[in-house]
Amino acid sequence: MGGTNPDRITVRPAERTDAEDIHRLVMELADYEKLTHEVTGTPADLERDLFGPRPFAHALMAHADGELAGFALVYYNYSTFLCRPVLFLEDLFVRPRFRRLGIGRRLLSALARHALELGCGRMEWSVLDWNAPSIEFYRRLGARPMDEWTIFRLMGDALTRLAEDGSAGRATT
Repeated sequence: MGGTNPDRITVRPAERTDAEDIHRLVMELADYEKLTHEVTGTPADLERDLFGPRPFAHALMAHADGELAGFALVYYNYSTFLCRPVLFLEDLFVRPRFRRLGIGRRLLSALARHALELGCGRMEWSVLDWNAPSIEFYRRLGARPMDEWTIFRLMGDALTRLAEDGSAGRATT
């Protein structure tokens, strides 16, 4: 793929018919991160949650010379300090044979434009500590690690137990 013409790289919003391809790329990302055992979602889940009546996330698709090359999946959260929305990049993945062609940068650039159009105060994402190539790539873009923050995750039985805790009251959305 080293001969791919940069003009033949396209980035576009995902469409409902992309759900299978998105899932395929998620599986390739999980394999790269050695986390395939954690993938439980299906293409139908992605179709429902990205393109259903209440979309929870959005994706961009990247192609090189017409071939599926990568994707980015984002959703929005909110910064109470900035009082502005934040674009959160859940996944960015470029297939190995398409790396170093500028596809990751194009995906991130498209997301940055989108974030600014929506009035987002920042973009954020997580990266595995061992993923040195990605960390260096992000640093070259001007991103900085938030070393003083620790990500917490509540899932499975712990999530269920907390939800069933009657003393916590009920949240409304």
